Amino acid sequence: MKTSSTPHPIDTLRGRTVLSIAHVAGMVDMVALPVWVGTLISKYQLSPQQAGGLVTIFLAGVVLASLMGAPLFRYLPARVMTPAGFALATLAFIALGSTDDFMMMAILHAAAGACVGWALCFTHGTMGRTSNPHRMFAAAGLALGIFAVIFIGFTPRLIESMGGAMLFQVFGALMLFATVMTAMAFPTPPIAGAAESAARLSSARIPPVVWAGIVGISLMALIQAMMFSFMERLGVWRGFSTEQVQAVLIAVGFINLLPAIIATWLQDRLPAQRVLLAGPALQAILALIITQSTGYTSFAVASSVYVFVMIFTHIFAFGMFAAQDPSGRAVAATPAMIMTGSAIGPILGGVLVQNLGYEWLGYAIGLLAAAAIVAFSRVRSTGGAPNNPQVMHRECQQCGVEADGLDVAAQ
Repeated sequence: MKTSSTPHPIDTLRGRTVLSIAHVAGMVDMVALPVWVGTLISKYQLSPQQAGGLVTIFLAGVVLASLMGAPLFRYLPARVMTPAGFALATLAFIALGSTDDFMMMAILHAAAGACVGWALCFTHGTMGRTSNPHRMFAAAGLALGIFAVIFIGFTPRLIESMGGAMLFQVFGALMLFATVMTAMAFPTPPIAGAAESAARLSSARIPPVVWAGIVGISLMALIQAMMFSFMERLGVWRGFSTEQVQAVLIAVGFINLLPAIIATWLQDRLPAQRVLLAGPALQAILALIITQSTGYTSFAVASSVYVFVMIFTHIFAFGMFAAQDPSGRAVAATPAMIMTGSAIGPILGGVLVQNLGYEWLGYAIGLLAAAAIVAFSRVRSTGGAPNNPQVMHRECQQCGVEADGLDVAAQ
């Protein structure tokens, strides 16, 4: 394969832009969950449990593909694997738009998820090889927030006027765009002059501190998916008008533009461990407000900032994982750690809603948040500049990671 003559093409504006586009396509469920589940219930006449189950099948496919792809990240060319995954996902979503048979929809959801997960695995692994993974992930999060505003502003109207199949056609168009962009300009991770260090890193184990963080992030993703999947339906159940619920979803999109900006500014000012501990606690508080309050104002305010918490916390976690495991395997498994929780969330939430009511979403989230806090409490603090490569250098030496390998990854 022909490689670029630029020493670090991954850190060019073009490289960062393409990685952000791939991140948006791969993380579309973070934006689309309430519209996705709501469409399956209202347009396809599925029960909450069935609707949540289909989305869970999609996300399970993402998890399995990511688990398979992460160990292969350093062996297979990301510039080929990423567009190939998005291309196959395009075909799966187009097929979904032409059927309403539940079994066929389940099969196609699984196929689409596997293809998206494969592409996203190589995308996140490449993002972890940038000079500043924290800021790279923040930039990708900003792109996802911009997309959320556009998606939530237009897609529900298209679905109302043209039917539920329009949702999958929108997904297909997004995957096609990602296919074209990644095929044309996907960046190459820096490898020149790092062959020996990369060889040593390839055999190093992922530090235990990273595994604790992975468990915590997976639980936060589970909490996120449980609540966000049924936010639109909960608003309708409360008796709020379609316009009121739509206004909340649009507000979510605009507020999601902020975590990337704030997280970038606070990168060297706020210890990552404190962010990780606060994240699930805030999720639990907001979930209880959303599920227990009957007034529109409290519902709207809590719902509007709910996704912010997950995005903000994950940016700090991504930067920490990339610094503590420079081999790229931990961040390449980002889809697995996020989607494992996200995959369980819709079906678990659907079971709770269908059998016990929306209020039980808040109770269950409180218990899961406590477990996430316990997991994050095992993540070692790195002091005042948690995502600074020099500080993380010392931390990784304590965790048994090759010091000179981190220097290569931080360059």
